[in-house]
Amino acid sequence: MGEDTFYEKAGDRDERFTNLVISAGREDPNWTAGFLTWLRAEGNMRSAPLVAAVELVRAKPEGMRTRAVVDSVLQRADEPSEILAYWLSRYGKPIPIALKRGVADAVARLYNERSLLKYDSADRAVRFGDVVDLTQPAYHRPEIRGTWRYDLLGHALDRRHGRDKPIPESLAMLRARAELMALPSAERRAVLTAENGPERLRAAGITWEALAGWLQGPMDAKAWEAIIPSMGYMARLRNLRNWDEAGVSDDVAAQVAARLADPEQVARSRQLPMRFLSAYRAAPSLRWGHALDKALTASISNIPALPGRTLILVDTSSSMDAGFSKDGTLMRWDAAALFGVALAQRCDDAAVVSYSSSARYWGDPQGPRTKAFPLRRGESLLRSLDRWKNDGYFLGGGTDTAGAVRQHFRGHDRVVILTDEQASGGDVGQALPRTTPLYTFNLAGYQRGHAASGDGLRVTMGGLSDAGFRLIPLLEAGRSASWPWMLDKAA
Repeated sequence: MGEDTFYEKAGDRDERFTNLVISAGREDPNWTAGFLTWLRAEGNMRSAPLVAAVELVRAKPEGMRTRAVVDSVLQRADEPSEILAYWLSRYGKPIPIALKRGVADAVARLYNERSLLKYDSADRAVRFGDVVDLTQPAYHRPEIRGTWRYDLLGHALDRRHGRDKPIPESLAMLRARAELMALPSAERRAVLTAENGPERLRAAGITWEALAGWLQGPMDAKAWEAIIPSMGYMARLRNLRNWDEAGVSDDVAAQVAARLADPEQVARSRQLPMRFLSAYRAAPSLRWGHALDKALTASISNIPALPGRTLILVDTSSSMDAGFSKDGTLMRWDAAALFGVALAQRCDDAAVVSYSSSARYWGDPQGPRTKAFPLRRGESLLRSLDRWKNDGYFLGGGTDTAGAVRQHFRGHDRVVILTDEQASGGDVGQALPRTTPLYTFNLAGYQRGHAASGDGLRVTMGGLSDAGFRLIPLLEAGRSASWPWMLDKAA
């Protein structure tokens, strides 16, 4: 959402998405409501479900409880602010009742002391206190009154409006934070080495981001080792380089690595596989490598084992050298290579080919440029991706997908293509026998595709995650599966 691509402006993409959501909401409100709930939770997407919920509130599809939809897509404590900011920036006031009530319901679930400290900053367009003012959760959710949540909402209003009032007794974390903040700067670093230092930081809700400002000095090894026990999985994953540079001890690093590699922690963290590749490339030392490889393997556990012979084509043309992750550390062709090689490692017999065309521009008469990637038995996925990068498998140039298919297809049982679908050479599906399944994963979400799709043997999937690959054996088995968000209703 809200991102320009090489071929389409953000506004055009967002309008297509909005119209599709509204159309689906009017045609099948129950399906659409369940889909958006799933998209934010199991699908692990943030912006799209929030935008969709707002647009459905505005469209008012008959038979849809849009208040419940809004509540269901808000899963993190900064999202009530984000969804209201989106409405206000796009449509202004007044705010619809369904949106207000849905946000109020979410506030009753999501707001706590830690989230207030983490997300309620002065640079937010809509702060916690603004959310309380606009939606009045204590009025619409009377069970909040007389509890610590009621005190928290009042304190959020005091913060927002600059009222110098004492912190309520029920808010122990906020009071502990205020006590730490009152320490003279010369005494603060001593907290790090005190026996109860890490616990004191945790009790005050001090994050690693806040610790640097509180210390008013560098984040050395002692500072990191004091705050690491309080850090969540994603925060640890993002800071491996910082710990190497600060000289964090091997003992502490080993504890972090054990948590990073734990499959249960990986599943709970809901990190996308690309995060682990990005962390691996950013970390200077090798002490994280094995843990990150195990974590990456655990994060792609949904990729199935495919029988027979599979041709996997990875588009590494110039248009794939575009950002796939918001932090800009990975490109689309990084993600395509990751999933292409990971899928190949699960197949009985797979051929992996990087392809583009022999020139930068479409329609080049010289045809495709391709490079087959040799798989090595027992090689870790991260090591394979190192070879891909170091041995020149990111080709650049134009995109001759149909030519690459014709060049490398040798009677395979299926063809899988990871691409942005910007291609020359006509309908890619025509380069294969009609009886050969063709699965395209479109990483860019462009409007037009490179092949006809939708008949079971020609299937295009928007986006890229390991969950998408689960459809392949289901489609080939001729079975239909219920939408995951409709299973409870079916039961």
